[in-house]
Amino acid sequence: MSYLSGFGNEFATEAVSGALPRGQNSPQRVPYGLYAEQLSGSAFTAPRKENKRSWLYRLRPSAEHAAFQPHPQGLLRSGPFDEAPASPNRLRWSPPELPSAPTDFVDGLVTFAGNGDAAVGSGLGIHMYVANRSMVDRVFYDADGELLIVPQAGKLRLFTELGVLEIAPGEIGVVPRGVRFRAELPDGKAIGYVCENYGALFRLPELGPIGSNGLANARDFLTPVAAFEDVDRPTEVVQKFLGRLWSTKLDHSPLDVVAWHGNLAPYKYDLRLFNTIGTVSFDHPDPSIFTVLTSPSEVPGTANCDFVIFPPRWMVAENTFRPPWFHRNVMSEFMGLVHGIYDAKEGGGFAPGGASLHNCMSAHGPDKTSYQRAVEVELGPHKIEDTLAFMFESRWVIRPTRFAMESPALQADYDACWSAFEKAKLPGTTGK
Repeated sequence: MSYLSGFGNEFATEAVSGALPRGQNSPQRVPYGLYAEQLSGSAFTAPRKENKRSWLYRLRPSAEHAAFQPHPQGLLRSGPFDEAPASPNRLRWSPPELPSAPTDFVDGLVTFAGNGDAAVGSGLGIHMYVANRSMVDRVFYDADGELLIVPQAGKLRLFTELGVLEIAPGEIGVVPRGVRFRAELPDGKAIGYVCENYGALFRLPELGPIGSNGLANARDFLTPVAAFEDVDRPTEVVQKFLGRLWSTKLDHSPLDVVAWHGNLAPYKYDLRLFNTIGTVSFDHPDPSIFTVLTSPSEVPGTANCDFVIFPPRWMVAENTFRPPWFHRNVMSEFMGLVHGIYDAKEGGGFAPGGASLHNCMSAHGPDKTSYQRAVEVELGPHKIEDTLAFMFESRWVIRPTRFAMESPALQADYDACWSAFEKAKLPGTTGK
């Protein structure tokens, strides 16, 4: 599979030689009679460094379709998330099970939580997908936000309008708002997480005192080269618009972009390439040091959403507590686990494919097993291996859906992992 490298670059790619116009975006006569179409991911007058758009040259204009009709909603939800009361409690879910009935990526989307409102362009939706068949003669696009997809089990092959992305567990893929795609399952089944970002587009965080090297490097992000389908058979187009699903029928595949150029396109990133920054002296760094992508808000340093990972890494600090300490945050945290064991939850319960939610000012931290090991272990250089956890962190309270609060996967005993800590014993007291 061929890709172009770089984050947010101006790319130019063609699947047929000569299909890409030279020197003019929309000439009077486009080569081969293709139709020119601009895909805008930002306001026309956004500052140049934030302006995202691409020119697509396709077999048919995408405007050629019948009216969309309401489509079965399933368990997909959107902001405002008000169908169930927000909970201040720590919440954790066991991994989902694959469906018994044939289920593709769209039908397998289940919303766990979210915040904000797609209608005002702020907040996010958090979903999981469980699928056991590829999409056939069907494409999907999201008019509410861009999709950051985190596979947990099984590969996804995303045939998008701008080319093909194949993402496996340990990688992520991002599909811009409005880009149509078909999700195929090379392994026959797939489970994973989706962050639907209603706010500012994901971008690389500023590095500040870290300097010019560290975290995710722009060159390691891959964008697909042009690829297209010339298929004349009925195809269903499903879109998500203001939280609802709608669909229409075409007599052809809309994945027919023969050439494109611009800086708005799907991309993938291998999380193994992340340059983890740690400490060599003392204390545990804030999780912000593990930020891969950020969607900023109007408040400097306070994100609409940060995508943070906890990958394999060396721990070399001296005379200090190494797992995440006990903490209460302004930011709200939704965590998932791709594989392995998370170093703050060694006591079990947080399994690959599972999830947890710690909302604003909800006290949390290592479980008893992790704490005891951390205070008793003989310190020395130690590498945390065979693990990959991640976090969607947001400035807004993350509200679970009714499905998430009533799901049998919700662990009623989650609080128990913090119930066995002994009271500290001060001099001259009984410690009771």
